[in-house]
Order: sequence, then structure tokens, then C-alpha cells
Amino acid sequence: MHPHNHSSNTSNTSHTSSARATQDEHAPAESGRGEHSPPGDGRFVRMFPHARADLSASVVVFLVAVPLSLGIAVASGAPILAGLVAAVVGAVVAGLLGGSPLQVSGPAAGLTVIVAELVNRFGWEVTCLITAGAGVLQVAFGLTRLARFAQAIPPAVVHGMLAGIGVTIAVSQLNVVFGGESRTGAVDSLLALPGSVAALSPAALLLGALVIALMLTWPRLPRPVSAVPGALIAVLAATALSLTVPAAAGVVRVELGGSLLDALSTPVLPESDWAGVLGGMLTVALIASVESLLSAVAVERMRPGTRTNADRELVGQGAANTVSGMIGGLPVTGVIVRSSANVRAGAQTRASGVLHGVWIALFAIVLIDVVELVPMAALAGLLVVVGLQLVKPADIRTARTHGELAIYLATLAGVVVLNLLEGVLIGLALAGLMLLWRAVRSRPHLEQHADGRCELVVEGTLCFLSVPRLSRELNSVPRGVDTTVRLVTDYLDHAAYDHLLAWKARHEGTGATVTVIEPDAARPAPTASYATWTQWQSVQPVDQEPREPLMAGVAAYHENTRERIRPTMSGLADGQAPSAMMITCADSRVLPHVITHSGPGDVFTVQNVGNLAVGPGTAAAVEFATSALDVPLVAVCGHSGCGAMNGLRAGLAGSEGDLGRWLLEARPVLRAFERGHPVGVAAAADGFDETDQLAMVNVAMQLEMLRAKQSGPALMGLFYDIGSAAVLVFDEDAQRFVPIRPDDAASGSGLDRIAAGHGHGIVTIGAAAGTGVR
Repeated sequence: MHPHNHSSNTSNTSHTSSARATQDEHAPAESGRGEHSPPGDGRFVRMFPHARADLSASVVVFLVAVPLSLGIAVASGAPILAGLVAAVVGAVVAGLLGGSPLQVSGPAAGLTVIVAELVNRFGWEVTCLITAGAGVLQVAFGLTRLARFAQAIPPAVVHGMLAGIGVTIAVSQLNVVFGGESRTGAVDSLLALPGSVAALSPAALLLGALVIALMLTWPRLPRPVSAVPGALIAVLAATALSLTVPAAAGVVRVELGGSLLDALSTPVLPESDWAGVLGGMLTVALIASVESLLSAVAVERMRPGTRTNADRELVGQGAANTVSGMIGGLPVTGVIVRSSANVRAGAQTRASGVLHGVWIALFAIVLIDVVELVPMAALAGLLVVVGLQLVKPADIRTARTHGELAIYLATLAGVVVLNLLEGVLIGLALAGLMLLWRAVRSRPHLEQHADGRCELVVEGTLCFLSVPRLSRELNSVPRGVDTTVRLVTDYLDHAAYDHLLAWKARHEGTGATVTVIEPDAARPAPTASYATWTQWQSVQPVDQEPREPLMAGVAAYHENTRERIRPTMSGLADGQAPSAMMITCADSRVLPHVITHSGPGDVFTVQNVGNLAVGPGTAAAVEFATSALDVPLVAVCGHSGCGAMNGLRAGLAGSEGDLGRWLLEARPVLRAFERGHPVGVAAAADGFDETDQLAMVNVAMQLEMLRAKQSGPALMGLFYDIGSAAVLVFDEDAQRFVPIRPDDAASGSGLDRIAAGHGHGIVTIGAAAGTGVR
């Protein structure tokens, strides 16, 4: 509920966004994290509870990053140590300053084509200047909050761009696998390929083929073996073979020309072509920003509960690129390969990414002779696989499903045949043309029924470009005939709405009735140009009864939903057997069946102001659910920005009126919060404001009150963070709300699967009270 619209909620959003972005750094909490610690390090564990997990993950990412960084430098035509310089800078600078705590940054395959073109055109020192300038632009993007505009780029364009880069990398490195030299563009590489095959080096082909074969087969091996990075194993195996087989001893190997410290250099100013330099800065900044934000989104999906501050991420990436360019490193982006390895290895905080950069620096300084044993053909084989992996069948299927395959293929072809920037522009232009075509091609068609009624079905986006075709269909409706207009549209603009409304008035003047139906219409706030029929109705100066929107929803239910759920409801007509009971706040933004992914008959739900579990009405519902329905689980769910908690803090408990009397039941919660309840302390550390801290304490206190009055079912606490739409689970042992882990989402639906023992904070009432079910 939100009886008071406190402005403090809004002001706290920006204050806590950074802290909440790092909320995953405190979760998931490990119930037994101190059990395996050496004696005497209890204080260390309390100060750095995730040190063990982050240290282990940093080593895994280090092993993945070293061969990839070397290979990307080779493909970019840059000094090979520039890849390691960028890896160290990206790990430390972007890791500390970025807005995605578990993302790992470094040189990325997605920029190899454009960097190679810049090096070929301007030379390495000027390319370093371009990298530093691109970083400054990225910082400006972040400070001016432009990150959201990157989300406007169609996925088909982004995926086509990455696929084009992948094809270019793979084709160029095939020449090296055959014993030739790497080329800059895909076309030049294809033209040079026959010559490389004619002058084939059997040793180079053997080593490159070995790396390709290991890279492709390694992920299919059993888990204990495949957990070791395949790229590392492939490069080590090829290096060992080149040192033990005499026929492969003469292959070309990596030449570093000194240690990492020797590779540090400063950029130089160009003698001319400043327009090209500035264009390169903008191109690198845009591509690096988009790739970093896409990688951050992927990390969020891999670790539920992780939140990214996109603007802060751009600032961090920009700072890393500025530093990398100034000291002679490649451009830096967030890299999904290393980030996914980081998440899978169990990283909990940004410390794992930073530490992996420290390991790379030590490796490049101390073990420089080891790197120079690696054959160039081995790195080329590695890059062939990395390039082909950027061409993802899933992306092609998605583009085809959404009718955007032409955009994907056009972008891919443009990147391969022309260059990266022109390919992206081609994809964006085609996406715009297809959007315009779909708007013009909205699909109105008239159907005449046997009883004389007419039905006009309109599909697509209905805008001013569609009015001529819409008018033709409307004018074909006979005078005086009752008509139903079914709008299966995304949105309609003002011109189309006015035309349809005018026709409706004219046709009703002939004695007919006109009914407008929107199947499953979404109802966000009206916009200036596009809205749904219902939205346009709501902003027109016409009298409308308060019940009309709700009645329209009921009509849409009968029209579209009733028949689909009637078989289910028929089976439930004789009784219910819910698998859980859920007590939530009456706030209109909290939808119990949505956040538990449950359906009719699954969850017995009670909603009241402040999700209080022991008030007279709720107590009766709990008694009915636990005795008559025999539910095995009772869950209490609070939420962020709770108006009841704001009212409690403002002293409304005990004031005049029903709300004041109701909030009296929550006074013990406020006292517990003011005394420093551990749940509130943990919530404050996780970046939640005081209202949300109180809401979390409220959930914990309601569970304690239920435990004192009931026996039999299990209890569970939930917290719905409305801003991120994430559901957090109460960990009884840690006294903290934590994200749901991947293994919590076992098969099944509703809360019953968590009650089976896969969740945090489930406690059994009665003899086992207070013990966590694991």
C-alpha cells in the first residue's frame, strides 16, 4: 500500500542506486562460511566474507584471459604486449569503477577489426591516442546518462555486427593457420587464402588444427575436466607439441620484445587527418559502450539479483580506455567470455575481476620467457574458434522468429565486405525502413458474418501512414450494420484514432452500434503520439464513469481469457488444494501470482496494508489455510517503497481512523528496527533506504509472530524490490535478504518447489523451530 506519496522515496533512488548495484556483493550469504576457515582468521572472514570464493574465481579468469588477450592483440595488428596491458588496466580500473560488479573487462574480439583498420591507417601510437579519446567520450556518455540510448539499437544489428566481426577474425587467422600472414579485412584475407594454402606450412597447420580441435571438443568433456579453461589447455598442448616434435620446432613464435613494463608507451598526435582520428574515437567509443552494456545484461541474467548501474559502467569503461590508451594498451570493453567464467567460478564481488588483473601483471613481468614459447599458429587457431563463436545459431533463430533476419544478414555482410561502422549503419538503415514498411502495411481486413454483423480486425501499428487503407476498409461497411472493431495493434497514433473515432460517430448515426475491443491490451501511460484505444479514450474530454475501465477489462477477460482457463477452473470448482499460503501487502504493484509464477489454485493469497500476518482478519485466514486447506508453507512478502512502513515511521500508528488502529499491530516492528534489528543492519549495508530496511524487518518479525502462534507448516520470507522487479529471499541463518540462487529455481512452479528444500530461510514450526531447511 502507499497511502502517502513521500518524496523521500524518489530522492533515495539515486542515492542508493550505486549501493544496490553492488547488492550481489553480499549475496548469496553462505550459512557455514566460517566452518572451514583456519583457526584465528575469524576476524578476517568477517571483514572479507567472500575472499575465498573471489580468489578462486580470479585464478580461473586469469587462465582464460591470458591466451585470449595475446590472440586479440595479434588479430588487431598491435604490439602483442598491448593485449596484456589492456587486460591489466581493464581488470583493475573498470573493475573498481564500473557499475557491473561481476563483469570482467579487457581487450575484446568485437573491436579487433576496427583496431586493425586504425593501426593500418594511422599507426600504433596514433591508435593509442584514439583509444584514450574514446575513453574520454565514454566518460562523457556516462556522466550525461546516455547509456539508455544504447538499448535502442536493434538486437539484430548488434548480433549481426558481432557475427561479421567473428567471420572477419576467423578468415584472417586462417591464413596464419596455413602458415601465411594475417590480413586486415575479410575480403583481403579471402583473396590471400589461396596463396597461403599453396605455401602451406605443415607444422603451422598441425598446431592450429590441434588448438581448434581441442577448443571445440573440450566443453563436451565431463565437468571436472571441462572446468579447466579450454583455451589454456589448447595453447599449452600446442606449445608443448612444438617443443617436443622436431618437425614443429621451426614454427614462428610470439615475439614480445621485452617485459610488460617495456611495452608501456605514450600516444602521439597525428600529423594530419584529424577528422579520421575523431571519427575513430567516436566509433570505438560507441562500439565499446554497446558491447560492454550487452555483456553486463548477460551477467545479470547469469546471476539473478545482480544489478548494473549502466551510466557508472560507461564511466568505468571510459576511465579504463583512457588509461589503456595513454600507456600503450588496446581498447577495453566488458567481455562476456571472461565475465561468464567469473560467474561460473563462483565470484561474489568485484574483487575477483580486479585480482585477475594483478595475476596477469605478475605473469607478464615474471614469466615473459614462457609467453615467447607460444607458436603464432596456436593463437591463430584460438582466434578462429573465438571468431566462429561470435556467429551464434541462437541469434540467427531469434532474428528469423522476429522477422529481422534481413537486418542481421545485411549488417553481417556490411561488416565483412565494407567495414564495421558502415555495416552497422546499413543495419540501422534497414531496420528503420522495415519499421516504416510495417507501419504502412498495418493489416485491416473486414469480415462479414452470416447474421449480418461485420467485424473489422486491425493488426500491426496503426499510424497516419495506415489511414488510407483503414479508410478503404471502413467505407466498405454497409450503412446501419452493427460492427465490431478488433484492434490487435501495438499502438495507434492520434491521426488514426481521430479517423476511427470520426467514422464510429458517423456509422452510429446510421442506427448501427460500433464496439471497439482491444484483446489483451497493455495500458501504460498515454504518450504524445502513440497509445492504445483505451488510452486515447482516457485523455478525451468525454464523461466516463469510474467503473468503465474495470468493466472493459472484464469484457476483455470474457472475450479472450475465459475459454482458455475454463478447463482449469472446472477442475477446481469442487475445491482447492493450494501448495502454499502467501501474505503480501495490498499495494497495487505487488502481484503475488506474477512474482511466484503461479496460477489458479496454486497459492492461497491474503493481501493487507503492510503484509501483517497476525491481525484479526489475517489470523483467521492463516487458521483456515493451515487447518482446513493443510498448506505446507506460509510465506510473508514485503516490498520496497511500502506506504504502510512510511506511515509507521511517520507516527501514524494509533492515530485516528482505521489505518491508525491497523498500524498499531506493527508497533513492535518499529521498536525492533529502532533497536538495531540485524535484518535492518544487513539491509542498510546492502544499500536499502530506511523505509525498505523497516519493510525487511517487518517480514522477519511477522515470521517470528507466526512461529509463536502456529505449528505445522514451514515459513518463508520474501522481499519484492519494485525498482528492479527482483524477488529476494530471507536467509534465516544470515539474517539477510539474498537473491535466489540458480539451484533454487528447481523444476515446478509456485512456492512449493522452494519449500522442498531448495531455498533460503525456510524454517519449520514446532519441534524444529528456528532451524533452516537446506
